[in-house]
Amino acid sequence: MNKFNKFYNNISEYYSKNIVTNFSPSNGYRLRCEFGYYNNSYLMHKNDKKIYLETFENAASCIQDLMPKILNQININESLKEKLFQINFRSNVNDDVMVSLIYHKKIDKNLIEIIKDISKYLKISFILRSKNYLYSTESTYFIDYIHNDAFKIYQTDNCFFQPNKFILPKMINTVISLIDDPKDLFELYCGVGTFTLPLSKIFIKILATENNRNSIKCLNKAIITNNINNISNSRLSSNEVADLFMGKIFKRMGDINLSDYNFSHVLVDPPRSGLDDKTIEIIKNFKNIIYISCNPETYIDNIRSITSHNVKYVELFDQFPNTDHLEIISLLSAK
Repeated sequence: MNKFNKFYNNISEYYSKNIVTNFSPSNGYRLRCEFGYYNNSYLMHKNDKKIYLETFENAASCIQDLMPKILNQININESLKEKLFQINFRSNVNDDVMVSLIYHKKIDKNLIEIIKDISKYLKISFILRSKNYLYSTESTYFIDYIHNDAFKIYQTDNCFFQPNKFILPKMINTVISLIDDPKDLFELYCGVGTFTLPLSKIFIKILATENNRNSIKCLNKAIITNNINNISNSRLSSNEVADLFMGKIFKRMGDINLSDYNFSHVLVDPPRSGLDDKTIEIIKNFKNIIYISCNPETYIDNIRSITSHNVKYVELFDQFPNTDHLEIISLLSAK
């Protein structure tokens, strides 16, 4: 049974309507790729097997083109090769690329001078990273544009960003289409603001939470750059969010007060582990739940526990073609 039929079978108890499925091209879709470095090659692991690469057909074309050039520069320079263990790529809608080289050694002046020259030669930005140290040839922020270039969004080299350049615009449009009678929005796992920023044009006010410090910094920078004045945010874990709604006071909330909001919707976009029990109990108190999931199994488990709501809409996104991974966006409304 393929991943689509498996999901259709599992969701049928809770949702019986036809499900729209969005497909991605099989190649050239990944804006973000991470590789090990071993034996003068890029290294991936698949089914416990090591796969050595010079390029990667799933990556965006601008990354594919650069991969052999980067590998050649590394392999002809012993200083670059020594104790290099990971090479990460990020690209954007303009085909700009940021490359991160991650080391198990101290980054010295010689290494910095070498990477400066390569950066100028290849006309891309580099990050050099080791324990407690980071050097960037340009800004540590990587800029992209979302929602038909309506919003400038920021990333760092180690924060999460949706990786499929064909699927992401469809996901944003689907989330927007699910909003009816918007008032204020509460968002958990907001990341760098991929959905937060476009939704600021829909909701009166947004309170967004995220546990990753770098992601919150990126969101704050985007809020300023895009001249948005109706988004507030705080660095809170999901457990802390549950405590917040149970009355606990967090100094990092500053002057943000839950009583100032009239929430009509909550949006959750958890990691593969899904929502924990405390978070589920909190979101049951919202009239409308928008649930974005990257794991069909934990999604079904969570839906089974949210007995206070009915599943009103489900849409699928084949974010990683030819894999078992599947992205889900759904709307749940209180019974």
